[in-house]
Amino acid sequence: MISVHRIAALAIVAAVLVQCGSAPTPPAATLPPSVAETFPSAAPATIQHISAADLGPSWHPGCPINPQQLRRVEVDYIGFDGLTHRGALIVNEDLAADTVAIFDQLLQLRYPIEKIRTVDNYPSADDELSMEDNNTSAFNCRDIPGTGRWSPHASGRAIDLNPLLNPEIDRTGAFQPKTAAPYLDRSRTDPGVLHAGDPAVRLFTDRGWSWGGDWRTPKDYQHFER
Repeated sequence: MISVHRIAALAIVAAVLVQCGSAPTPPAATLPPSVAETFPSAAPATIQHISAADLGPSWHPGCPINPQQLRRVEVDYIGFDGLTHRGALIVNEDLAADTVAIFDQLLQLRYPIEKIRTVDNYPSADDELSMEDNNTSAFNCRDIPGTGRWSPHASGRAIDLNPLLNPEIDRTGAFQPKTAAPYLDRSRTDPGVLHAGDPAVRLFTDRGWSWGGDWRTPKDYQHFER
């Protein structure tokens, strides 16, 4: 016969087992939406060596830099649709790591960029066509229009950011690209339009880049160089 004390002990053990078996599973840790959106899922940026063949019409013999001194930088960015996209820039090897860091921070800021393509995607690497397409780009072996002097872009030392929204305006009032008339009004606050003191501008200038929007003439709101 089972004693009263043994029955009581078995009852206590059974109660403990029931409680342990019914304990709820802790919920998986999740970031609040506001935090999760601050850190969009992004693939690591890459830096690659390139050849003359990779540059197409954007490079030709006589340019002030050899292809071996340039790098293809692939970065993620936030598009105007709010989604993460992948783009490529050709920059001087000295600026490759800096470019990766800047565009990573632009991504974290969720600064919108319409597209990032190398200019060889446009016929004859035409800068006007690239700008009209609001394409963010860097290297292009070309001169400064009307001067005969090499542009910093010809050495991969300049980046044009959302150029349609941020045109270049010379002292006569002429502007580039030619389709940018609506954006000569710099009081506009459209996503992607750059203003003095904007976080996107400071990401460049705090790293020693010059911003064309600070120049006296021309005003080149799209242009960053170092």
